[in-house]
Amino acid sequence: MTTLSLPFTTSSDARPGFDIGPVARTLVSIACFTMCFFVVIALGRVAFGLVDNLHHYAKLPVIIHVATVLPAVPLGGFLLLARKGTKMHKQLGKLWLVLMLVTATSAIFIQSSGGFSFIHIFVPITFHAAWKTIATARKGDIAGHKKHLTITYLTALMIPGIVAFALPGRLMNMMLLG
Repeated sequence: MTTLSLPFTTSSDARPGFDIGPVARTLVSIACFTMCFFVVIALGRVAFGLVDNLHHYAKLPVIIHVATVLPAVPLGGFLLLARKGTKMHKQLGKLWLVLMLVTATSAIFIQSSGGFSFIHIFVPITFHAAWKTIATARKGDIAGHKKHLTITYLTALMIPGIVAFALPGRLMNMMLLG
């Protein structure tokens, strides 16, 4: 019997060191590199004093959110692209999951104009993805595990990141262009 292979999987999911498929690997690589590049530029602009008026962003939920999401970007990319199944992969994966959950939780307390914005839809998506990630890993469903993680990385991390850089008035937009 033949099976249809998703671009997120390879034909040898059972072997140690499984990998994501070439399409997903390319998407993750481009997304991770591009987002890290813009983050470094934005942080560099702040470090060199090229950005004014960041004092109104100095609120605890924003600080926690930024402090947890910034390392989640390169760490998630590394985990998706590096060898899987090792002790280091499992430990760093748990750290990444905690970073993502803290990022999502802190986002609940960041509200513009006294309410939630459309970007808050990623909070329940992230919580659901975290549950599915743990559930699939514990069941030994490695194909499902990596599919959920790849989709989570590209949607719950990259899409809000792009929005944060693109929308005027958001912190990352101010740091990059302000």
